[in-house]
Amino acid sequence: MSGNWTEQHIPDQHGRVAIVTGANTGLGFETARMLAERGAAVVLAVRDVEKGKQAAARITGDVTVQALDLASLDSIRSAAADLRAAHPRIDLLINNAGVMYTPRQTTADGFELQFGTNHLGHFALTGLLLDRLLPVPGSRVVTVSSAGHRIRAAIHFDDLQWERSYSRVAAYGQAKLANLMFTYELQRRLAPHGTTVAVAAHPGLSNTELARNTPAALRLPLTWLSPLLTQKAEMGALPTLRAATDPAVTGGQYYGPGNRGELRGYPKLVTSSPDSHDQAVQQRLWTVSEELTGVTFSAVTPQRRDS
Repeated sequence: MSGNWTEQHIPDQHGRVAIVTGANTGLGFETARMLAERGAAVVLAVRDVEKGKQAAARITGDVTVQALDLASLDSIRSAAADLRAAHPRIDLLINNAGVMYTPRQTTADGFELQFGTNHLGHFALTGLLLDRLLPVPGSRVVTVSSAGHRIRAAIHFDDLQWERSYSRVAAYGQAKLANLMFTYELQRRLAPHGTTVAVAAHPGLSNTELARNTPAALRLPLTWLSPLLTQKAEMGALPTLRAATDPAVTGGQYYGPGNRGELRGYPKLVTSSPDSHDQAVQQRLWTVSEELTGVTFSAVTPQRRDS
């Protein structure tokens, strides 16, 4: 398409069901708001139900709230059961929620918090809901990654939970790299079914609460530079919305801001790091993720690897 892709390009969403994780604030809220205003029935899947209700009250349209703590497999299973009971079909699953640069903490299941929440939590949720998406033509799983997937990023299979040492920046990089690898491997498994696609997006540098744990050494410079480098959450949500709704999108694509450096700007198709496309690591990560979460994607099967 020519010109900038904006909120006005979101097609009519009436009749569609969208689940957005972390939707009570920031990028998730704006994503949910714009989908609801276009007619989608939107579920705000959030850890704090009261905050979710307050967010829902600010959105015009069909909006409900679902309790979901991505740092707890029990909560994920409970939420998935509720969502399956309420929604025989799901058109959009938007894996948006996340934490960034947190001090070393673990989830309820003992996973490092950033890897456990950003990757393993969404991996499990997607697996538990996938059979509600597969029968629906045009359905999509959109997972939000970050430019941080390029920064000190690798999948540390020898210490996935950062028990020997911990770097909050490198741990975030691992989690966001995992988001992309999950998307690409999921798309490979979805392709034979021809109905659901997996797509990724990143918001650039957006002014949201996500950066509240930024290390002190970076916080002051970013505060000074923030007006020049960051964009509002409404803009940061557009790559996710384009990945979720643009009819031209195909599986395995990655969308981000279009300006130089992908920090700001209207959404366009972008490329992820070479490491993110390593199919052997994608497959290994998938297997480990199934083992850690106990969630298997029985509805989809892997494709034979390229020789």
